[in-house]
Amino acid sequence: MKRIFAAAAVVLLSTLGAAHEPLPPGYGELGYALPAPGSYRLPPLGRAADGEVLDTRGETRSLGALLDGRVTVLSFIYQSCHDTSGCPLATTVLHRIRQDTAREPELAERLRLISLSFDPDRDTPEHMAHLAHNFRFVEGGSDWLFLTTASQEKLQPILDAYGQAMMRERGPDGEETGDLAHVLRVFLIDSERRIRNIYSPSFLHPDLVLNDVRTLFAEAGPDPAHAPAHTAHAATAGPGDDKTGYERPDYRTRSLSLAVRRGRPMDLLANLQDPPLGLPPVPVPADAPVTQKTVAIGRKLFFDRRLSLNGTFSCAMCHIPEQGFASNELKTAVGIEGRTVRRNAPGLFNAAYSAPLFHDGRETRLEHQVWEPLLAANEMGNPSIASVVEKVRRLPDYRGLFEDAFGRGPDMETIGQALASYERTLNCGDSPFDRWYYGGEPSAIGDAVERGFAVFMGKGGCVGCHLIGPEHALFTDGRLHNTGIGYAASMAREPTTRRIQVAPGVALDVAAALIGKVSEAPPSDLGRYEITRDPDDRWKYKTPGLRNLTLTAPYMHDGSIATLAEVVAFYDGGGVENPLLDPSIRRLDLSAREQTDLVAFLEALTGRCDDLVADAFAAPVGDASADDPPWWE
Repeated sequence: MKRIFAAAAVVLLSTLGAAHEPLPPGYGELGYALPAPGSYRLPPLGRAADGEVLDTRGETRSLGALLDGRVTVLSFIYQSCHDTSGCPLATTVLHRIRQDTAREPELAERLRLISLSFDPDRDTPEHMAHLAHNFRFVEGGSDWLFLTTASQEKLQPILDAYGQAMMRERGPDGEETGDLAHVLRVFLIDSERRIRNIYSPSFLHPDLVLNDVRTLFAEAGPDPAHAPAHTAHAATAGPGDDKTGYERPDYRTRSLSLAVRRGRPMDLLANLQDPPLGLPPVPVPADAPVTQKTVAIGRKLFFDRRLSLNGTFSCAMCHIPEQGFASNELKTAVGIEGRTVRRNAPGLFNAAYSAPLFHDGRETRLEHQVWEPLLAANEMGNPSIASVVEKVRRLPDYRGLFEDAFGRGPDMETIGQALASYERTLNCGDSPFDRWYYGGEPSAIGDAVERGFAVFMGKGGCVGCHLIGPEHALFTDGRLHNTGIGYAASMAREPTTRRIQVAPGVALDVAAALIGKVSEAPPSDLGRYEITRDPDDRWKYKTPGLRNLTLTAPYMHDGSIATLAEVVAFYDGGGVENPLLDPSIRRLDLSAREQTDLVAFLEALTGRCDDLVADAFAAPVGDASADDPPWWE
């Protein structure tokens, strides 16, 4: 073979050693001490994309399937690259990682290395097999896959999704030289297919990468496959109880039982007083000050099942911390005794900034809002304010808490203030977008995100309703709009059958009449009209903020859209035509690439929320018992 990338690491290093230009740090010793693994956090930076690739035997594989279940280091290379800060560096670093993991079999089994060519015209499966053979002299170590694609058309969506821009260089005569111009990026991807770090040449070093890998393992706990059968492993789960692929028969859950999760309390008040990058100061009413004590009571109430009529249902059962304080399981929420709730449970991250409240904007303060689910017959089912107040008054573990925090016992006002205090601390920003736009970090996002931002601000017109300010962004105008979603639901004809998914990859077509016999009829929903009785307000719903969207699927007020790609496609098509359609809703005619880029931008709005979730896992859970005093005596 004429084009060998550096047949083996020894040849590669000797070649580079002769170069006159300074070598990147990854070729030598790191030169500084690293923090202990697990002593720092690696926030999710977005979803790792799927794509159709070829292995060294020429067989078609799913890149997403290769990423599932293992921590992965993914690099994009091409064999004829001669830039010492490019592909040779990535391959050298992966080779050294494989050497190091050969001495740690348990680490090696949980880590995968992938080198994917972005020159499929030259890097055929045969060429990639030859390259893989050159690095097989290391015994053991992490699995290292060398992949390519069937064509540039198959490769391009993958490059776009990972922000990997490249172009073919040309000589003085204008003819292509065969070389590619690109900027090296190596991706660290966790076992749930979330990107957790992106390394540039200045920071790509095997010791640093392995330290980050060990940090991810410390976060997830020991590998269940190697844990003793009688020992439950502990884990701190982050936000996003990911259900990606649930429709496939090969779906494997990544959820952890409550019994094996460990919490980690955080300073919630500090998260209110010094909100994360990208968020403005938190508005706190003068008559409802937030203190450590009021937050602690509100946190306790939020997870207390005893606040429902029959002691089985807490606020956290619709607003699930690891699911973005929303519910990824259901289009619309389910309340006490399985009762139907007609709207999607909104996420509570950054609820402090939300006004008005509810999808129809019927409340203006969190202190007031919290009472509606407590009293709704189809949510927590309490018959009256007094029933809740008296229940809290009589529970021994609340004795003295309200008096200490508020100067008086539980009542309608102090219970509302306590729950609102906790909700005002659930502020999650410092997303990749924030670090790029407000923090001045050019490498915080990739090219696809930057292009998506341009679509958001320009051709897409999204910024008209999802506002961005010079110092912070809430991505909402706080107004209500008719996009046609509610209209379509109101006017839709009842189908004769409905497809019901009963297990991963298993769905049944069930007669709608049969479903109707055993279920409650779907309630009508006219949106803002139900509050104002103004006919022009039919099917208007509040503009949601766009932060942390990757954690809070499904989308829209009724949970009718499952993915961000489908949301973008809905708006690209101009919503659903109806007489009251908001004039800002129009056809966009975005290209496929523009839609993909826009999704990449929306994914880059997910902030660093892990600590809030870990704190929620550390909160006490109030469960009903036979010793609880009844509120009515």
